[in-house]
Amino acid sequence: MQDLIIEATKYTPHIELLSSRDLLIFRGKSYPENTFDFYAKALEWIEEYLAKRQNPATLDLDLAYLNSSSSKLFFDLFDLLESHSDKGVKVNWYYDEENESALESGEEFMEDFTKLEFKLIKK
Repeated sequence: MQDLIIEATKYTPHIELLSSRDLLIFRGKSYPENTFDFYAKALEWIEEYLAKRQNPATLDLDLAYLNSSSSKLFFDLFDLLESHSDKGVKVNWYYDEENESALESGEEFMEDFTKLEFKLIKK
């Protein structure tokens, strides 16, 4: 399976989906005009990857800002990951110590998705 890389824009994060390393990376800000259209290709890739993978996966999220539709999308992503957690899924949620809302979002996702191994990491 080929890796997928989507470069960041002013309104969207840098995305690296690396099947060769079992690593999914989202870094930057997420407030695209049409969230679900923007993430459609990445979610399709992740679904295919999860169906084929043999090893535990790691999701690195380093998002300085998420709008409400992005939060909904990531809720759906965590739901998908949790449904495939039998082979292990680790989530590294990076947050800036001055950004309380980022920490709170990570804590809320961690409470909602108990089958995922969450780590809240202060930058």
